[in-house]
Amino acid sequence: MRGSALIVGAGIAGTAVARGLLRAGWSVQVIERSADFPGSGTALAMWPEAMRALDALGAGDAVRSGSVEEHGARILKPNGGQVAAMGSGRTARLVPRTVLLEALAGDFPAGIIQWNSPVAGPSSLPSADVLVAADGIFSRLRTACNGISPRALGTVAFRGVVPSPAGGVSETWGPGRLFGITPLDAGSTNWFACLRSRDLPVLDSPEAIGAQSADLLRSLYRGWHPDVARVLGKLDGSPIDYRELFDVPPLPSYISGNLALVGDAAHGMAPNLGRGACEALLDAVALIDALSSAPDVTAGLQRYDAGRRRRGNLMVRAARLLNRVATAEHFTGARNLVMSAGARFV
Repeated sequence: MRGSALIVGAGIAGTAVARGLLRAGWSVQVIERSADFPGSGTALAMWPEAMRALDALGAGDAVRSGSVEEHGARILKPNGGQVAAMGSGRTARLVPRTVLLEALAGDFPAGIIQWNSPVAGPSSLPSADVLVAADGIFSRLRTACNGISPRALGTVAFRGVVPSPAGGVSETWGPGRLFGITPLDAGSTNWFACLRSRDLPVLDSPEAIGAQSADLLRSLYRGWHPDVARVLGKLDGSPIDYRELFDVPPLPSYISGNLALVGDAAHGMAPNLGRGACEALLDAVALIDALSSAPDVTAGLQRYDAGRRRRGNLMVRAARLLNRVATAEHFTGARNLVMSAGARFV
């Protein structure tokens, strides 16, 4: 089947769907509220199934050439002692967001993406055979169709990039907070910090927190092991992203009429699993395959919903649980013992 698709959102999910449908012979238009793709971004983990999805979209080689391969990760204590070694049998590629978006959309025909185009709701959009909501965790299209809004996780995140090699992948778990380190590329370190919202100082606004991020982080993670201290020492002058964390409650359906939810609009989740970008790519390939092989749009969307919703909802629940476990304030010794024992089976 071929037809027309209107995609709202030019992030990872939206550009992946657009790329796949264009390759399948569909007429595609992407609407994006921003003025352009972001000029910078932190690292995203591409697990083997995500790389297979990228290969299916014809973007795998470009991602491989612009990414770093890593084998496993360590969970550490604030003093640097190891809690667990995770995923040593699996390979992930760490790719900057800018590289991934360029691989997906860098060769789009002119005019496919309509920039500076905010969307109020479904009624404001031109007609198409399929409407794809790829407008993120705060999706206006999802809220307009089913009334479901994101829920706060009770945690916040800081993230950024500093110069110097990362030396591997690690997360350090302390009481109520964590600090993660991964490569961005061969010469840069991608870092992220997550903590309970109530542990932040009382300030007037998120902007005030952002302006004081470097000093605040050095205070919160003072005394942690040398790898964390190295990153904290390089924060001055580098951009720091700060945000409250939310997820989308598990949904009863990813479709409504001719609308399909993909990516964070469908299953926005806590970042702790490192699965958000992967699941968005899997959504895209599943939707493209379902629409291409079905006799009509209704059957294609039903096949997509049946194939993706259960897994997406599971990932939301698992990420929410890990967010709570990794930022636990009490019984951290027992938590670490469980993680150490469980790592033997990962």
